[in-house]
Amino acid sequence: MSADRARFGWPAVALAVFATAWGGNEFTPLLVMYRQITDLSPVVVDALLFAYVLGIVPALLIGGPLSDRLGRRPLMLPAPLFAAVGSGLLAAGSESVALLTAGRVCSGIALGLSMAVGGSWIKELSDRDGARTGAGASRAAMSLTAGFGVGAGVAGVLAQWGPWPHVLPYLVNIAVAVIAANLVALVPETRPRQASPGRLRDDLRIPAAGHRRFLFVVVPLAPWVFGAAASAYAVIPALMSARTAGAPIAFAGLCCVLGLSAGFAIQSLGRRIDVPGSPRGVIVALVVLVAGMILAAVAAHVLTVWVSLAAATLLGCGYGMAMIVGLLEVQRIAGPDDLAGLTAVFYGVTYLGFGVPAVLAWISESWVTITYPIMFGFGAVAAAGSLIVALLGHRRWGSVDDPAHGAAVAATENTGAVRAR
Repeated sequence: MSADRARFGWPAVALAVFATAWGGNEFTPLLVMYRQITDLSPVVVDALLFAYVLGIVPALLIGGPLSDRLGRRPLMLPAPLFAAVGSGLLAAGSESVALLTAGRVCSGIALGLSMAVGGSWIKELSDRDGARTGAGASRAAMSLTAGFGVGAGVAGVLAQWGPWPHVLPYLVNIAVAVIAANLVALVPETRPRQASPGRLRDDLRIPAAGHRRFLFVVVPLAPWVFGAAASAYAVIPALMSARTAGAPIAFAGLCCVLGLSAGFAIQSLGRRIDVPGSPRGVIVALVVLVAGMILAAVAAHVLTVWVSLAAATLLGCGYGMAMIVGLLEVQRIAGPDDLAGLTAVFYGVTYLGFGVPAVLAWISESWVTITYPIMFGFGAVAAAGSLIVALLGHRRWGSVDDPAHGAAVAATENTGAVRAR
């Protein structure tokens, strides 16, 4: 390893994750702006928010296993470059649905690679440096959340009060992404390229994704990660746009910053709350999410600034708890050869939550009697149902530290091996 490479480690990868998360979320507070400067319907605008999932999911599912096969750097290095391209397309396409969609997909590819590959690389670099147990998951989650929050905050401020509101926010992200790409190139590899990799189709199989604890404890929690976040910084600001006429874009940015700052702050506490062998972390995350949905229903009814900000903050706490608890569960379930792959599957399920704003907007337009307070109330009931499923799953499938769990993992891996043959 060269001296230059030895100087760089997880902070450089964390910066790349930060830059791609910035690129993924800078669009969110600008939803209000696009509603003002275009003739697009609320459903179309919210669908653009979801569009980057079209880039995220393939990048997650393919990038993670490929990085196990080819190494972390070859798959992570393009991520900030895709982020820069995505921001460039968004800057050029303020009046073009096609360009906005293409930009969102590129931003999604960047973020998908970062979440699957970058998270695994940060963990491995942290472990190599002798960091405490769980530090890798915490650093990856906090880098992601910080990028989401800073990107949204900067974009909201620049779009509200700066020049070229549909261009300048994206130019700042391009600069950060280019710096990150240059630093990532100097980070030491932790996963050497396989000499005889075999068939790619076999690498794309992720046996641990079929593990019962993942299916019945982690999966019920996962969609709430970004379901809560999207509700906090896309739905609530849209409902409040008529009540914040002086600065609706800045208010949307503030909702993003408060929600994501709360999510960022609670992740350190969440790592302590989560205990291997106990459902405590999952319980706390989903209880907070139920409370957040109830408060969001109140905010949608009263439409006051302070209640809306409180709801965004509480939903952000739910997002942060669900994120860190889910990642810690994944790292306990995954074997060394499918950590990136299982992380990719987890993130892929979390991003289904970004469809929430578009679905709610469509329901609101199609059935005017179903109001947002009613829909948030249903969300609280659904989160409570997810908690029941996760508790039953924990009781049935135990802990990853239990002997029964180890036997189940072995059986799952053996099943995967038979299918691979």
